[in-house]
Amino acid sequence: MNRAIAAGGQAGGAPGPWWLGHVAWRELHPVTRRLIAARAVRSLGQGALTVDFVLFLGALGWSAGAIGALVGASSLAGAALSLAAGALTDRLGRRPFLLGFQIAIAVLTLGVLVNPAPWLLVVATVLCGYGRGGGGSAGPFAPAERAWLAQNVPAAQRGRTFSLNSAAGFVGMGLGALLGSAVPLLQHWLPGAAAYRALFALVAAAAVVNYGQLVGVREERPAVAPKPAEAERTVRRRENRAVGALMGVSAVSALGRAVYGPLLPYWFAVRFGAGPASIGPIYAAGFLLATLSALGTGELATRLGLVRSIVAVRLISIATLVAMPLMPAFGWAAALYMLRSVLGRGVSGARQAFTVSLVRDRRRGLASGLSTAARRVPASVGPAIGGWLMGLGELDLPFYIGAAIQLIYAGLFATVFRGMEPAEEE
Repeated sequence: MNRAIAAGGQAGGAPGPWWLGHVAWRELHPVTRRLIAARAVRSLGQGALTVDFVLFLGALGWSAGAIGALVGASSLAGAALSLAAGALTDRLGRRPFLLGFQIAIAVLTLGVLVNPAPWLLVVATVLCGYGRGGGGSAGPFAPAERAWLAQNVPAAQRGRTFSLNSAAGFVGMGLGALLGSAVPLLQHWLPGAAAYRALFALVAAAAVVNYGQLVGVREERPAVAPKPAEAERTVRRRENRAVGALMGVSAVSALGRAVYGPLLPYWFAVRFGAGPASIGPIYAAGFLLATLSALGTGELATRLGLVRSIVAVRLISIATLVAMPLMPAFGWAAALYMLRSVLGRGVSGARQAFTVSLVRDRRRGLASGLSTAARRVPASVGPAIGGWLMGLGELDLPFYIGAAIQLIYAGLFATVFRGMEPAEEE
């Protein structure tokens, strides 16, 4: 039987300190702690490349349209991989996929470090998600990571625990972005694109460390009590409807962000003449401030519920997005970017907790894979559109298009999921 829960609440006992999102670290399951630590380590390299990957491609001579096309193709291929991984992880387990992901990152990234041939860049970008950020997630195998994380967390604690997980990723992304701002210093010894390539060593090293963290962890699947056939069909129909609705609204959200998000470093560079030394610190500040927002959203989800907290924060972030292109100087645009990062990224943990809690453990990989695929397919179109518009000189139009689409998303999410909170297994 499923029952409604007040998402994000504490299962019982006194709440933990606010800086841990009311989830005491020592009280978390050992596997949960290991997965959160792996996310923090992985996010260091992702943060550096979020700042520098599109600038690296520009240094190699890639045009804005070509960069947008690569990021878009990466999202499309990643959608197919996420869908397949999500379906298989429920049957084969989550651990093998995450270990394989660490190996793939280490091998491909070392290859790019040695020789950034176009074909290798395409393959590595698809699997490793260069430049897409992701807050430290496991790229196309994020469904396996989320399903495994949820497996050892009571439903009443998922909002806060997933927010803590996001916060750990944002800390790493912020520190990585600071490292990415050091490219001008590296160019004293490594001219041109070679300075950017040095950052790929950080990505490979993080993959090796995370393999060491996860290789000794055992995955224990919960026992499943069989249901009568008719009861099972009823539960599956309810889960399918919820996941289908989530896929639709997630696709709208992803398209709205993808039109401008991956190309923001390029926009800062063309609009204001900013380079890595200027862009890196504002990305770092945005990620680090989003850490507090993620933890705060975990608490907000407890009081308002996941649905209302996600919609409220998204509406405020849309206003900042509309204002960014109107700013006359880099400092003003950077300040709005940081504010938007605090608001927009803060709901990521709540959104992931909502997704994995819509279904039972045996289907969480599939549900997360479907949700990820629904976001990745439109995300493959958005950067190509944004890159094409920026290539025509329409630098600000992608922001307005993205804001309009995200406003539609907020309305759809509030309408479709009004009164709905995640379900918990018996």
